[in-house]
Amino acid sequence: MRYLDQNLHSRIEEKLSKLNGLRPLPPTIIQKLKQQFSIEMTYNSNAIEGNSLTLKETAWVIQDGLTIKGKPLKDHLEAKDHYEALNYLYETIEHDSQQTISEVFIRTLHTLVVRETEREEAGVYRTTNVMITGSDHTPPDVSQVSSAMNELIKWVRKNQKNLHPIEQAALLHHKIVHIHPFTDGNGRTARLAMNLILMHKGYPLVVVLKNDRRKYYRVLSQADKEVYQPLIRFLAQAVERSLNIYLKVLFPATKKSQKYFSLSEISKLTPYSEKYLNLLARYGKIEAHKEKRIWVTTKAAIERYMKERKRKRNVTV
Repeated sequence: MRYLDQNLHSRIEEKLSKLNGLRPLPPTIIQKLKQQFSIEMTYNSNAIEGNSLTLKETAWVIQDGLTIKGKPLKDHLEAKDHYEALNYLYETIEHDSQQTISEVFIRTLHTLVVRETEREEAGVYRTTNVMITGSDHTPPDVSQVSSAMNELIKWVRKNQKNLHPIEQAALLHHKIVHIHPFTDGNGRTARLAMNLILMHKGYPLVVVLKNDRRKYYRVLSQADKEVYQPLIRFLAQAVERSLNIYLKVLFPATKKSQKYFSLSEISKLTPYSEKYLNLLARYGKIEAHKEKRIWVTTKAAIERYMKERKRKRNVTV
């Protein structure tokens, strides 16, 4: 591993192993989780880009075909398009285990993402130079887009075995948005594309939350300066969140130590302040994930952290 924190990596691999040990999963549970994650990802990925539909409204549009009064038609179409692109991703993974990242795959995802909102530009590399509002990064000149995408695919093939899947997925995501090959829909396409790598390795669908948008843009900006660890840690925490949700459904918590507490609650049960626990959570030092805007963790996670900290102290004495 070049970038992924060892503790966070170990936790993720342990949970993935636990999930793999349960396969094949019951079809009813698979369908329930797939639907939950599909709606959640569609909502969050579109909301990051400014779509005004709420999570519940997104579900109504997708599941029931409803039109939400007062919301733009474009927002409805974006929800339907993203959902179709996500279905294509799922179908690809289910029926073609050999499918790898390619220009055709990326362009197909983009075609579906903007099919009803940017028909003339769907799947077509941009023909003009662009600037990204609020970013210091200027994407490559339009004359370099095709060659940059070609180099991206070469990089993917070269690093399939050299990088951990989470590292490769995070870097792929960054490279796509860094090149900014399309006029619109680059972020949504990148977030879908990175999931091909992860899901082929058995990870659940990974969702970047709207509530984490500011941090998300910040770690992407750091990656523009070739500081990749924050982005990879950010994605790894999103991976862990998805694994937690799957395991929580498959293994409902029955012991008090397995119950999730907010950091303000857990701070009253441990020697640590809420501020310190927040720092540990953000840097992946403790097992924690966000539920809406709130970090949550377990007593067992804090106990493991304390035990590991004590062990390291004993080693250095």
